[in-house]
Amino acid sequence: MHDFAFLSDSSFLRVPRQAAPAERPLAIAGIAWDGSTTNRPGARFGPRAIRQASHMLCDGIHPVLDSNPTPLLTDLGDLLLPNTSLAGMRAALAPQLPALLAAHHMVWLGGDHSITLPILRALAAHHGQPLAVVHFDAHCDTWQDHFGEPSGHGTWVSEAIQEGLVHRSCFTQLGIRSAGDPAATRYVRDQGGLLYTARDLRGRESSAQLAEVVQAIRQRLDAQGRPPVYLSLDIDCLDPAFAPGTGTPEPAGMTSAQVMTLLEDLADLDFVGMDCVEVAPPYDHAEITASAAAGFIWTYLAGRARAVSARRAG
Repeated sequence: MHDFAFLSDSSFLRVPRQAAPAERPLAIAGIAWDGSTTNRPGARFGPRAIRQASHMLCDGIHPVLDSNPTPLLTDLGDLLLPNTSLAGMRAALAPQLPALLAAHHMVWLGGDHSITLPILRALAAHHGQPLAVVHFDAHCDTWQDHFGEPSGHGTWVSEAIQEGLVHRSCFTQLGIRSAGDPAATRYVRDQGGLLYTARDLRGRESSAQLAEVVQAIRQRLDAQGRPPVYLSLDIDCLDPAFAPGTGTPEPAGMTSAQVMTLLEDLADLDFVGMDCVEVAPPYDHAEITASAAAGFIWTYLAGRARAVSARRAG
């Protein structure tokens, strides 16, 4: 039953704000930061746009997963962070994360991709072990510096691997296609991870066509004892036809159907969190990009709602 008296027109799926964790263990929070953007800024406005686009999902019931996350979901709003420097933002973000992770299963609305590294640090500490990662992106994000700076939205993957925050063999990249030095673009594969470029995935949209990808991810997780899994979805994994509103668009990308199929077919993994980043509304048209982001997040949450319901029933 919906809590109609407490619905919020400014929240994701219009769910209540700041609800009790016991009642609503799933939570949304925005990290409205784009100070590490290297091309077109505007991702700081992503959380607002994604929330607005989610209002189209009226009753919340997912047609494939047959699950509705809204009764289990709360929206915590955007975190209060300085908009000055990356170091300042991360210093303010880090102490807020442990309490949120202890209380809720968190989904983060970005913001640019530099937000993922502190989240991985906090999750690895929270779970006491490295994480598996499923990473959708046009860019490898494995550069060793950020245009002369030590860290940014293009370095978080190599930093996470070097810090031991992730299982190297359980790090999967999907949709990579941007220009880059081979040492960077092949870094995850060279470290023992999985890499499916956008070219590798061309023409593969159905469950049957993507079964090889899903099975490869599952086999690696099984081999490592099924570690907790984090999902990081950069909206520019999509071709600009499906996501024009992003800071670094790259042609020849994934389709929204490809991403949705993979999210649906991986929904039963032991996910412990998700972020969706790089939605930049100033470059969007007709909410195409924000709608895709809202749909992907909703699908992820529907999978988590099924898991919560199964635990409660068992």
